Amino acid sequence: MKILLANDDGIQAVGLRALYFALVEAGHDVRVVAPVTEQSAVGHAVTLSMPLRVREFRENGFRGQGVHGTPVDCVKLALSTLLDTPPDLVLSGINAGANVGVDILYSGTVSAATEGALMEIPSMAVSMDDFNPVDLSGQARYCARLLPRIPWDDLPPKCVMNLNFPACPIAEARELTVCPHTSASYRDWYDARTDPRGRPYYWLDGAIPPERISPDCDRALLTKKHITLTPLHFDFTDREALDVLARNFSASR
Repeated sequence: MKILLANDDGIQAVGLRALYFALVEAGHDVRVVAPVTEQSAVGHAVTLSMPLRVREFRENGFRGQGVHGTPVDCVKLALSTLLDTPPDLVLSGINAGANVGVDILYSGTVSAATEGALMEIPSMAVSMDDFNPVDLSGQARYCARLLPRIPWDDLPPKCVMNLNFPACPIAEARELTVCPHTSASYRDWYDARTDPRGRPYYWLDGAIPPERISPDCDRALLTKKHITLTPLHFDFTDREALDVLARNFSASR
């Protein structure tokens, strides 16, 4: 399988490197196009006002192209310009930190995979429920073994697979569960702090209130050490509201 590998943590991130070596070990043809620097939580941002510059990375058996841009920039540039032929799969990750619930809108990792899906290429985002992973080789090998088990040809167009690993060694993870994403939103707050010159600054923090988390959704299952797989489809039309508006405006004619 020819795979385009991207992420949002940067081309030197432990998760991307682990996934690269696991995929190569499994016999896949892997092309890496990823941000030079960390681009976490940039969502589906696209660079419009500056040129994109590309840097080659070759070190310790790894090869890839780093882009001074966003995760979506990387996928767009790869699919339109850098690759000679389209890949069979766009894979993004392994992200440091889970991507569940509303994270799928904030995440550069999910957005990179989504861009591949929007260009009608099978796509998957992969994340780990740990912001400071040290070794993700077990999770990467699991992902490589999972890829041929997914019925890519039977999935609807523009579907994104969202795979999350729990915060534990892969040997301790519970079985993979196919589940919906958590619909509850974060409750955010900002920590007010003071810099060495006495000026205030603010640091975002937040959490999804536990009482709002459905037990059958990704966040709850991930906390119970399940590996979770959620199919995503980015159709933002509110069908119920569409019907209400249609009836309202039809009646007012």
